[in-house]
Amino acid sequence: MRILMVRLSALGDVVMAGGLPAALRARHPDAHITWLVQEGFETLPVADPALDEVLVWPRRQWRALWQGRRYGAWLRAVRGFVRELRARRFDLAIDAQGLLKSASWVRLCGARERWGVDPGEGSRWLLTRVLRTPHDKTFAAEYGYLAEALGLPAPQPALPLPGGSAAAARALLDAHAVSGGYAVLAPFTTRPQKHWPEHSWATLARRLQAERGLMPLLLGAAGDRPAARRIAGVSGAVDLTGHTDIGTAAALVATARQVVGVDTGLTHMGVAAGVPTVALFGSTCPYRTAPGRPLTVLTLDLPCSPCKRRPVCGGAYPCLSGIGVDDVMAAMPNTVMSA
Repeated sequence: MRILMVRLSALGDVVMAGGLPAALRARHPDAHITWLVQEGFETLPVADPALDEVLVWPRRQWRALWQGRRYGAWLRAVRGFVRELRARRFDLAIDAQGLLKSASWVRLCGARERWGVDPGEGSRWLLTRVLRTPHDKTFAAEYGYLAEALGLPAPQPALPLPGGSAAAARALLDAHAVSGGYAVLAPFTTRPQKHWPEHSWATLARRLQAERGLMPLLLGAAGDRPAARRIAGVSGAVDLTGHTDIGTAAALVATARQVVGVDTGLTHMGVAAGVPTVALFGSTCPYRTAPGRPLTVLTLDLPCSPCKRRPVCGGAYPCLSGIGVDDVMAAMPNTVMSA
């Protein structure tokens, strides 16, 4: 049997889908299992031993060809990629994303059996079986329902670490003189309505050091550096924004004593790795539980939330600013202390 799983992006969603390959492998031990993922997000799937193959959709390359008006080259690239997919003769293709772009690859791969979970954007017409998941606030719930429908064991969250990532993480810690226990802080996303106030992060960082003996590490992308510098400048946190790739960030999360973050991929990594995690949700739909994982979710459940991409508060974001540092500290297990 040849199985294609499509989950293209983004980082947090790739992390949450990470238990599905092992569930597929447990049910189909002799199958050839492939994950199709968008370039930039392949690091963790490549490290998953349950997969035989990871195919990378070169979206940036195709966009550059299109924007450069190299339409012939773009068309050849698309046709070549489709031929490569079809040559694998997949029996089953799974759209684990529920978007038109992901279902299109499920359809184009040529598989006769095409499953999808919670399809949107008209993508259900490209599938042979559609699953609608009930309202469930469990971490990665949609993949659990998909697995059940496919006759698979319940997926278990997983955070595979690429080779060399642990050594890279250790070298980074040594370079910044971090020798004891530490906490990973994940304050940043691409949407301001998902952010907790900077002054709250700074206060939390100071209290982690004073009350828990944990050095706070700020993780994020290069574009997050200005905000990270402001937080680190008044709190003593170690600013590692822009200094880690996905693999190194995953290794840092996996060996942290505590993770605190907003609705972003690094926070989901903490849950998947089984690290005590406090997740702050406001404008987005929160998961509330992660069975077998030390997770606490803080959310205020205001009448206007979740507003998703359409905030109505004029930039005040009370759904997150109303969460206090005391609330976050109280949500951490008392056992989380520096070694």
